Amino acid sequence: MVRIIITTARRLALKIASYGVMHLVVAVLVALAITRDWRLALAVGVVEPFFQTIAYSVHDRVWHRIERRRQLSRLEEASEAFTARLALMAPQEQVRAHGHAGHSHALPRTLKQVALKTVTYGLMHFMVAVTVAFALTRDWRIALAIGTIEPLVQTVFFTLHDRIWSRIEARRGRSSHGTPDLSSAA
Repeated sequence: MVRIIITTARRLALKIASYGVMHLVVAVLVALAITRDWRLALAVGVVEPFFQTIAYSVHDRVWHRIERRRQLSRLEEASEAFTARLALMAPQEQVRAHGHAGHSHALPRTLKQVALKTVTYGLMHFMVAVTVAFALTRDWRIALAIGTIEPLVQTVFFTLHDRIWSRIEARRGRSSHGTPDLSSAA
């Protein structure tokens, strides 16, 4: 049981860390292209992803609650999320609860949900990026440029990051329950 908790915590930490590193690199490169000042770009690149990583976690939690609220009570949601996260839920129960093995963790199921999640993430990202850029530069033009371009680039990378982690989690779910991974056989 302790091993499962530690493994789950490591996976979550790795997902958050990989998002943070990806965000840092993109933010520095975009800010450098706009400002041509490596010190300012580094400041934006370090500060802005810190706040975006927090906002990303909140955004992901909100989406998880929205999707699960339609189906479960708050107590059932907490219990299901805990047992699925720790891989204690039987595969048959996971399929019943989610339509697939593995926990739901805010995985949109339709193109409309994916698009809406991406748009809401982009708007949230824009607001945080403009606020941080303005706080560092005190120039609205630069803040708006960084706040417009950087979130657009990050939104593309966020979607790719989310898809990669969804596939990793699905693959782990299949392998931990003895289901063969047919996607890698091709």
